[in-house]
Amino acid sequence: MLCGIALVASAQQVTVTSQSRLLNGVEGPAYYPQLNSTATQLLFASGDSYGLKMYDFADNVVTRISDEQGAGIDACFNAQGDVYYVTQKVNANNLVYRTGMRYSVATAKSEVVLEAQHGYVRPELGTADNGFRGAKKSYAPAKGLGTSVYVQGSTLYITTNGVTKSYSPVASYAGYLWPSLSPDGKKVAFFAAGKGIVVTDLAGNVLSMPGKYEMPCWYDNHYLVAQNAKDDGHQFTSSQIMLVKADGSFATNLTSATSMAMQPTSAAGKIVYTTIDGLLYQMTININE
Repeated sequence: MLCGIALVASAQQVTVTSQSRLLNGVEGPAYYPQLNSTATQLLFASGDSYGLKMYDFADNVVTRISDEQGAGIDACFNAQGDVYYVTQKVNANNLVYRTGMRYSVATAKSEVVLEAQHGYVRPELGTADNGFRGAKKSYAPAKGLGTSVYVQGSTLYITTNGVTKSYSPVASYAGYLWPSLSPDGKKVAFFAAGKGIVVTDLAGNVLSMPGKYEMPCWYDNHYLVAQNAKDDGHQFTSSQIMLVKADGSFATNLTSATSMAMQPTSAAGKIVYTTIDGLLYQMTININE
């Protein structure tokens, strides 16, 4: 994982130009990092309860957003830079109830936008704003989400021009995960269990299947960053960060298999990931084609 090492495949060359540890000695284990669109702020899950914190790169300040159980797992920024996250509580009958929350960065306050319900509650990512899809009730801001995407089971839902359509572009009995829109809002990437990354257009047509990697996120409109993890059925045996071209024509590792690097996020030319021990790193790369 040394900076400046060129990773070569075919006619393309990718160079790791910088790499450094984040919040070293400041925070304990941190997981599920998520950058905002300008890569100036970072969400991450912290502590045994996976509470939600936010790091500001410019101010070098960590803000505690929520200590609620699981708040940091599905947290994400919207187009305006505010934070959507889900909290969960177990009632007296051992039923899990999830609540959709929105945190305003400007006021440093959270509000409930989707009341607690039994069953799933997941963020719906949009080009104009975010919302929540729930098992019984959902939430979208009055102005709408723009082009948006979410998954449920083995179904991909894409909303364009106010119309939501469902697609099942590849068979995957174990379901789809981690959907996201490309920065220009024209393509969708998600993970299909047993198949790997799938890239589609906004009509659900498969454009490519770049490889059996997990947790894909867009580096730019043409490349994805993803996790390549192996296990023995009980625990991870290796995990590394990959750079994958969205058309499936190219892939290279950005970290070694022994780095145990995972859960990447990317925006504005910056890549952030964590390790199996919860150590956060940031990286920049250069792509020569």
